[in-house]
Amino acid sequence: MDRPTTAGQLKEKSLFQDSGGSAAPARTLCHNCSKLKIFLGALAFSFFAKGFSGSYMKSMSSQIERRFEISSSIVGIIDGSFEIGNLMVMVLVSYLGPRVHRPKIIAVGCLIMSVGAFLSVMPQFLMGRYNYERITVSVDNSSSSVSACSPGAEGPPATDAPETLSTVINAGCEKTTNSYLWLFVLVGNLLRGIGEAPVMPLGVSYIDDFSKEENSAFYIGLVRSSGMFGPTLGFLLGSFCASLWVDVGVVDIDAISINPKDTRWVGAWWLGLLICGAVNFIASLPFWFLPYSLPKEGENEDLKISHLSVQGDPCKIEPPAQPQLQFSEAVKDFLPALRKLFGNPIYVVFIFLTVLQYNSLVGIITYETKFMEQQFNVSVAKAIFLIGVILLPVTILGMFLGGFLIKKFKLQITEMAKFACITFLLAFVVNLLYFTCSCEVLQVAGLTVPYSGVKPLSSSKHTYTASCNAECSCKLDQWDPVCGDNGITYMTACFAGCKSSAGTGKNMVFHNCSCVEGQGLGLGNSSAVLGQCQRESCAKAFPYFLALQTACAFLLALGGTPTYMIMFRSVSPDLKSFAVGIEALGGRVLGGLPAPIYFGALIDETCLKWGTKSCGGSGSCRVYDTEEFRNVYLGLIAGLRAGCCLLYIVLSALIIKRFKPDGKEMKDVKNAERSTSKEPETANKREILPGSRTSEENEETYM
Repeated sequence: MDRPTTAGQLKEKSLFQDSGGSAAPARTLCHNCSKLKIFLGALAFSFFAKGFSGSYMKSMSSQIERRFEISSSIVGIIDGSFEIGNLMVMVLVSYLGPRVHRPKIIAVGCLIMSVGAFLSVMPQFLMGRYNYERITVSVDNSSSSVSACSPGAEGPPATDAPETLSTVINAGCEKTTNSYLWLFVLVGNLLRGIGEAPVMPLGVSYIDDFSKEENSAFYIGLVRSSGMFGPTLGFLLGSFCASLWVDVGVVDIDAISINPKDTRWVGAWWLGLLICGAVNFIASLPFWFLPYSLPKEGENEDLKISHLSVQGDPCKIEPPAQPQLQFSEAVKDFLPALRKLFGNPIYVVFIFLTVLQYNSLVGIITYETKFMEQQFNVSVAKAIFLIGVILLPVTILGMFLGGFLIKKFKLQITEMAKFACITFLLAFVVNLLYFTCSCEVLQVAGLTVPYSGVKPLSSSKHTYTASCNAECSCKLDQWDPVCGDNGITYMTACFAGCKSSAGTGKNMVFHNCSCVEGQGLGLGNSSAVLGQCQRESCAKAFPYFLALQTACAFLLALGGTPTYMIMFRSVSPDLKSFAVGIEALGGRVLGGLPAPIYFGALIDETCLKWGTKSCGGSGSCRVYDTEEFRNVYLGLIAGLRAGCCLLYIVLSALIIKRFKPDGKEMKDVKNAERSTSKEPETANKREILPGSRTSEENEETYM
């Protein structure tokens, strides 16, 4: 409820615009209590929270794939459910943005994100313990040695470990429950998408409405770069959780025979989601106490607080009552507003550019850790850690620096377009250098090389067995790799023809391996150890690849903020929130939603060996053809970014044509603005730029 206004306040009351564009009084302005600064801090933390949970979910994609034994394309559908949630409410929220209580809508969104994170954790408490795929071995009479190769054996051989035997017998078919529990993760991701929808368009438009025009880009860049600390910590948390066993605290870790580099390893993916849910809940709290609107920044700087006759707390700002939302009128104006936006060629090209950028970025974020793991033999935990401590901080620096340069040099829209175009072209050149980071294909007997190890096999000529293991009765649907002394990986110790072993758990070593002996090694050297063989060339190429990624991420982020500000400066002020929503909608519908699905489907085509579920059927991929994986993954990214380069050039040409009348740069306007900095209103009237709120004459430039 508004308190009565004193006579002194009415004489010196401040003015600011409500959603309808009319002037409305604000009672007082306290320089010590800037609610715009509070909103900036709250919005930055909400950006942090959504980035924190979003990046954590991205980092756990491979762990979710292995835990639920699903393909990469299904993981892409789960990832795309977030975009579906956004689409359900994005247009409505962004269009009605100036007409609703924006801070409270953002608060509700943060709460919904929290619920979605907690819902995604449910499968961990509904499923049993994770039993990874492994072979069974038989015990000889001395009970001191076990054999993977059992000549003439039929059916499941005996095992020396009661736990392993009970796993085989009692695993049973849990198809009716566990096979579909990934739907909880999908629905939780859907809710996160719904909750995140209002944060960006409403938050950014709120800042742009109530801040100085010259500060708007800096504030938005500051909020977005501050929010990037969320993804950084999200990836660090993901790295930590990926290094923990999924059933941490319940299972004896020493009894596990695989390590985090193994493709069957599943980290504690559920643990971080509990933290993400709590962070999103905390992010919602400040917005409940922020007002519907604020005084325009700098509008009341000349007022003397001492001249105001105020009753009660002088630092109390009481904005006018919130105007009633006329829903029928808002719906009536929807189509004209949409036609006005898409009648602007600059905005149309910007939308197409956004779509292609979304496709490449979403594909990279979703499958980058898988690519590093398969291509460079890096554990998922290490790949996530490197992204969190190197790539994301560099991205934050680039975004912050981009916003700072706009403010420092007061870049006009033409200068921002040139700057963004040049930085992206440089990033594309660096991106092409990714193809030079070649790595040898993992040598897997029967998959990529024959058992003789002489020449590579074609993908259509897989020979799983050979004379050296023909009598071992090996099961083709098993994957428990061992590395022979000859440097070749075998799908299981059985396929290596190993007849004895020593040690237990991770330290087990297999001996008398007939297939390894076939490589010219003596009996004393025909052994194999658990795990895939290491590739030396991959380890050497990885630092080079990481350096190229860092340079590319910095250049893309440096031009990101100027590119984003082009949208604000090329549309009518009353359509800014709507423009942000349409931009996000287009990016998510045509980029964020399909990209992880078709990226995942094409990556699945490069799989050489699929895992097997306990009930039968293929599970997640165990090993890929790394050369084909590299060509598909990097080729898609390069193709999408090549299209972005063309659109950047077209966008720059359109902007230069519109805002350089008679082919002359608007330097005289810019110099006039600098020379008359004491008269900002006059300078603004002379500078015809979209996004300025000076006069009705600018309306013609938006069409």
